[in-house]
Amino acid sequence: MAELTALESLIEMGFPRGRAEKALALTGNQGIEAAMDWLMEHEDDPDVDEPLETPLGHILGREPTSSEQGGLEGPGSAAGEGKPILSEEERQEQTKRMLELVAQKQREREEREEREALERERQRRRQGQELSAARQRLQEDEMRIADEKEIRIFREKIERDKAERAKKYGGSVGSQPPPPAPEPGPVPSSPSQEPPTKREYDQCRIQVRLPDGTSLTQTFRAREQLAAVRLYVELHRGEEPGGGQDPVQLLSGFPRRAFSEADMERPLQELGLVPSAVLIVAKKCPS
Repeated sequence: MAELTALESLIEMGFPRGRAEKALALTGNQGIEAAMDWLMEHEDDPDVDEPLETPLGHILGREPTSSEQGGLEGPGSAAGEGKPILSEEERQEQTKRMLELVAQKQREREEREEREALERERQRRRQGQELSAARQRLQEDEMRIADEKEIRIFREKIERDKAERAKKYGGSVGSQPPPPAPEPGPVPSSPSQEPPTKREYDQCRIQVRLPDGTSLTQTFRAREQLAAVRLYVELHRGEEPGGGQDPVQLLSGFPRRAFSEADMERPLQELGLVPSAVLIVAKKCPS
């Protein structure tokens, strides 16, 4: 059975003549499969149907072969050279083989594109996970630094408040060390007395009731001074220590007790405010 030329086979498969000639020329007339690969890879190019400026025979720096000249001259010249004419059945069979080859090339291309798309998606997800983890680490570092800074500022304000109050009251406040904590006594047998287990707590929860009816709740260390509670209240009421306003007076709920300036230097544990206590805020009357 006679074979169609590469150009004729491409035309039989439905490719435009100009595009088929261009594919054969640019692939160096290496066969129909190379031309089909080029056609499928460049089918979406905007200039795929533009004719070549260089004559086909001079592509890749060589002269066209006799077979290429015959293929590019068209069916008429082929018939003139005594080339056998295919019967209709032979032409259909050859066209069928070419279409199967086209379908196979198309499947291979689709499979390759699908694999590439899956790989791109995996890379995108992996990069997204790495970016999310990096952002989380950055947020954790920022939160940790902010907490450390807030604690440092809070303690510095306590020290400044102590110095300002000592200066305001003539150096009497804070000039003497706080009295030592009393030695634990024997375990009381009466249930009305406070249990001795309070010395085992290292933290205490303080609720402060403000004059406007609202309240503040914060956890302090058992060995922190009462001045830390007063400073916390002043900071969260919008009042700055040493700003010309009267200092906040703290009272215990029950039994009723007004804490003095000397009490401000005593630990919460020593004042009986561990493990929890309720304090009341009242403005201290000027003396």
